[in-house]
Amino acid sequence: MDNRIQEIKDIIEKPATEFITGGFRPLNVLEESWIGRVFAYTKDEEIPLDKNGDPMMPLIQFYLPNLPFVPELIKSKKLITVFISQDFPDTFETMGDNWVIREYDSLENIVIKDLTSPVSYLKPFPMKSQLYPKDAPLWDGGGIEDIDYNLITEIVKLEREGHFNSYFDIIKHCYSTKLGGYPSFCQPGIGFKDSFGEGFEFVFQVSSDGKAQLNVIDSGSLMFAKNKETGEWSLYYDFY
Repeated sequence: MDNRIQEIKDIIEKPATEFITGGFRPLNVLEESWIGRVFAYTKDEEIPLDKNGDPMMPLIQFYLPNLPFVPELIKSKKLITVFISQDFPDTFETMGDNWVIREYDSLENIVIKDLTSPVSYLKPFPMKSQLYPKDAPLWDGGGIEDIDYNLITEIVKLEREGHFNSYFDIIKHCYSTKLGGYPSFCQPGIGFKDSFGEGFEFVFQVSSDGKAQLNVIDSGSLMFAKNKETGEWSLYYDFY
């Protein structure tokens, strides 16, 4: 039976890159990922403005080439930067007025600019990355509902037969800021497949972070999905 439990885990688990905030002296080079800071721009780019005309907060900067895992939808990218309004946008609000993602296919025209937002309350930190090889969905709305129904039924049956006490005894889930894996819903979630919008796939999340002074309402996470056909992005978040 242990073999079957492992087979189930192998079916549902996905790799992710987990980020750990701070704990080392930064080099302030392009090859670093940061939370609370964006310093990579093209020559003509500045911090975007929100709908009120205020500079958005630089939320995160991912340098992708040196990460242990990168989701397929952004594998061709070199750099991703994210900005968000100090007053969070509504969930599923269209990108532009209150949040912006910038993707860079090449580093050729990237310059380093020391730009800060006067309204940002975030504390910048460099981030270490590590492979989180086996991220599993949360049971209640965290992606499990999109797994084959027969497999879910089998997990319930095995638990009732006493092969394990709880689903969470046999899986691990990464709640940190991460690329890939499954979203860390705090409330019964919106699901995983197409729930960010038809054709959208979850790509990364930015989780509440005490060091960076980021609190997504109440210890929640900002979750970002990308449309594989149009290239559009979708934003969802929830909290405890």
